[in-house]
Amino acid sequence: MINVSLQDFCNHAVAEGRITPADVKALLRDVLPDGIAHRDEADILIALERAVPDADTAFADALVALVVDFAVWGERPSGYVDRAVAAWLSASLAGHTGPTPAGARIAVEIVREAEGSAEALMAFALDANRWTREPAKADRPRFARAA
Repeated sequence: MINVSLQDFCNHAVAEGRITPADVKALLRDVLPDGIAHRDEADILIALERAVPDADTAFADALVALVVDFAVWGERPSGYVDRAVAAWLSASLAGHTGPTPAGARIAVEIVREAEGSAEALMAFALDANRWTREPAKADRPRFARAA
């Protein structure tokens, strides 16, 4: 379930067509002071990053920190990314066209932060990192999907 304040934040960002440093501060201070509470909240923020390309770099940094914290420490088992979480993350980060650079960072940072990760997420992180660095070399991204 997405909190109303987060939905309002996303609606405002899409309507404005940008995310400013002040918006990022408001997101962290007022909207998500305790971080992400549900997968839906992570999903909407990941989608927002795709929908609003004119975002201050602070938004990508905040997105990475929020999703990594939630996926590693907010999901159960705490500290580990199991197959179910890996499947959700891979699908959400890949979208329809492959991960954004921030999405690739999220995958890599989750693998680094977690005490253990499903193998599929590690493969996804490697593929995502390669794709965002060399997108022209691939006709179509083929991302490892967690099963």
